Amino acid sequence: MHTQIENLFDHPPAAYTAEHFALFAEFKHALNRGTIRAAIPDPSAPGGWRAEPWVKKGILLGFRMGQIVDMSIETKKQPFFDKSTYPPRYITTTDNIRVVPGGSSIRDGSFIARGVICMPPMFVNVGAYVDENTMIDSHALIGSCAQIGKNCHISAASQIGGVLEPVGALPVIIEDHVMVGGNSGVYEGTIIKKRAVLGTGTILNRSIPVYDLVREQVLTATDDSPLIIPEDAIVVPGSRALTSEPAAKWKLSLQCAVIVKYRDAKTDSRVTLEDILR
Repeated sequence: MHTQIENLFDHPPAAYTAEHFALFAEFKHALNRGTIRAAIPDPSAPGGWRAEPWVKKGILLGFRMGQIVDMSIETKKQPFFDKSTYPPRYITTTDNIRVVPGGSSIRDGSFIARGVICMPPMFVNVGAYVDENTMIDSHALIGSCAQIGKNCHISAASQIGGVLEPVGALPVIIEDHVMVGGNSGVYEGTIIKKRAVLGTGTILNRSIPVYDLVREQVLTATDDSPLIIPEDAIVVPGSRALTSEPAAKWKLSLQCAVIVKYRDAKTDSRVTLEDILR
């Protein structure tokens, strides 16, 4: 499949045949099962993850192949138009996924593992991977190709950024047992390692430095490595003073993030999800 997808992406035909659509259907089914992913663990890569460009090519291929169609349940009351290749994902009770009524949507071509809870309204985009027992809270976004681990909590109004192009770009990675606080945003291939906690309103991307008060170091992205938040880190929003003459006169500061501590038993008790919710 790998070679076929790359060939079809790199050499578009004049028209797509039934064989091409069958190949894409097989590819999308593998995304839904989680047997192929847009990024995979790789101990030799910075942060322990690497992108799978051919998978992104396959996703982009679907947009090329699809035509805009009416997917509305009732067009006059709630119109819904999208590419024919990417309808909402089909889910049954055997998937053991909770999608609470209220306007949520999961796009076909994404992996949602058993035990995931989707609170309304939330959205999971194509290529995303959400592992077991994670909660996606109200108004949260899981962007295209984002990788979310087991037992995570993506709190209300959080934005987990997506990326399809360039195909070699690493998507956002959220490893197991991570708590993302409400109204937080994680973008541009940032990697959040296991058991980290982001406080409410924390923004992480390639441009925002993270000041580790415990280890006395500054974490930033480089040309060769994304921003990586260490295991067990507790990260909160912060600001850093500007020292230029106009900035000092106006008392300006820029946004940053601060690691104030690393997880302990007290932290664990505060972020543990209630078993009764499941």
